[in-house]
Amino acid sequence: MYKIIDDQADFVVIDKQAGTSFHSESGEAGLFEQFKQQQGLKELYPVHRLDKMTSGLLVFAKNKYTAQCLGELFESHQVEKYYLAISDKKPKKKQGLVKGDMAASRRGSYKLMSCNSNPAVTQFFSRSVGNGRRLFLLKPSTGKTHQLRVAMKSIAAPIMGDQRYYPDCPELERGYLHAYQIGFSLMGKNHCYQIAPSTGEGFLSAAVTECLAGQWYHPDELNWPKI
Repeated sequence: MYKIIDDQADFVVIDKQAGTSFHSESGEAGLFEQFKQQQGLKELYPVHRLDKMTSGLLVFAKNKYTAQCLGELFESHQVEKYYLAISDKKPKKKQGLVKGDMAASRRGSYKLMSCNSNPAVTQFFSRSVGNGRRLFLLKPSTGKTHQLRVAMKSIAAPIMGDQRYYPDCPELERGYLHAYQIGFSLMGKNHCYQIAPSTGEGFLSAAVTECLAGQWYHPDELNWPKI
């Protein structure tokens, strides 16, 4: 369900498995509650979340003050986040920016609008990894619900294994979205964590491994498309 990446006095960073629900469902404890119970913690606070299909880096605060500090960093967009995704569809553009307001759609889904009163903003690069697939490196500047999944669909490249936004995708062992790197400054100290995907034959291919060991090893140093 998870692997502990770093265990600090005030917060903990874990690698969440794909297919793991953050919230409790149908009477079964979700990831947050299970982690709190298994680690024997009296206090634990969620400061951000990952969708069930998404794997990767997740941060929990161990006390209320740290939760407030981290919450403010996320709210003011001072946390740098980078995600990986794979699509087997040809995108409308191979790199650039997806920007627009998001509105609720049918059955819990969202859609991207052409207006920009309170837009979701996502920068991205992509490259071919063979077999008709492209690997995407995504940098969300905002944190809207389903933001990356909707952004990918909006450029005609829905994420493989995303049953909500790519319902006609062949059944796969996981959804191909992964929280790859996260960085923030907390109480005067900089923290940066990176973890490559550990499951999914698409993520574990030689082409993806080569890309992550090369150009995309330092995503914060790339010349990102301007917002």
